[in-house]
Amino acid sequence: MMGLLRLVVVGFLVLTVFYWLIRLYCRSLRREWLEKRWEREGAQGDRNAYVERGLKEYDASIRPRLLILVYVVPTVVVAIILYVTSFR
Repeated sequence: MMGLLRLVVVGFLVLTVFYWLIRLYCRSLRREWLEKRWEREGAQGDRNAYVERGLKEYDASIRPRLLILVYVVPTVVVAIILYVTSFR
């Protein structure tokens, strides 16, 4: 039982680190893309406000998908592996 608890805690911590790394990387790519788009279109107004507005929209769209990919999928895979190896 203690081994399972250790697996859950360490697994959660590792997945959390992956989540934040992926989130920061995706945000930086999106920020760069928005900055280039602002320059390419020759938009008027504040560049920072344009980029922040775009990042806010982006965060709302990617966060649920990232949560599913980073937390749910690995947890389900580990649960299936544990079930198959324990009850086979």
